[in-house]
Amino acid sequence: MHGRIRNRRAPRAGALLVGCLALVATGAWAAQRAPERARCGLDRVDARVRVTYVYDGDTVRLADGNRLRLIGIDTPELRTDHGGPQPLAVAARDRLRTLLERHRYRLRLRFDRQRRDAYGRLLAHAYLDSGRSVEIRLLDDGLGTALAIPPDLWHVECYRAAEARARRARRGVWALPAYRPIPAARLPEGARGFHLVTGRVRAVRRTRRSVWLELEGRVAVRIPRADLIYFVGHDLEGLAGHTVLARGWVHGYAGGLFLRVRYPTALEVLP
Repeated sequence: MHGRIRNRRAPRAGALLVGCLALVATGAWAAQRAPERARCGLDRVDARVRVTYVYDGDTVRLADGNRLRLIGIDTPELRTDHGGPQPLAVAARDRLRTLLERHRYRLRLRFDRQRRDAYGRLLAHAYLDSGRSVEIRLLDDGLGTALAIPPDLWHVECYRAAEARARRARRGVWALPAYRPIPAARLPEGARGFHLVTGRVRAVRRTRRSVWLELEGRVAVRIPRADLIYFVGHDLEGLAGHTVLARGWVHGYAGGLFLRVRYPTALEVLP
């Protein structure tokens, strides 16, 4: 598929920063599908819970009153600033509801390093009684995008692989124009929300809080300094002059638009 990002000690005859977890839509992944359930299975059960309400495709309410946010996936929003649901938001919620109904609304949870998010929601990887990952089922159906938010990175490769399968087959959101890569120079000034953005890196600059990859069209990729530990050994300055594909949520700032990248899977070098 696309070129990877290469380690600075590797030869620079192509893509940069080999060793980061770039998109995994390759033949090697297809060959590994057979043992995937074992590789991406549940290694322990930290809690057994019952769901009483499904808010959307990635958030539910538990019998004990906690809100549970699934780790590793982001599904379309049912409520937006414009009032209406995003495309396939209802389908994602209904699919999750159907999966839960088939298993009497019971889940097995596997916690990661961070137990709660900034909104007080419980964070966990969710599995059905059958042993199947809820996140992988939804990602395989194309009803969400793989989401890597440090430090909760257990099974990040499995979620990316499931998303890659849906992208190749153009299932779900991947059949929608909004989820196709857009050149940075063509990104509207008012763009917000999730986007795949391509562009040549004009410059790389470091500030006190971030590393900025400046693209065309007043668009930048921002890597917070707190997350640079996940890019150790990766030659970010070496990206200057190369075309990249960045994925994430677009925000506005004084200089234009930016995408915040917190983990190498959100950044690829294109041929």
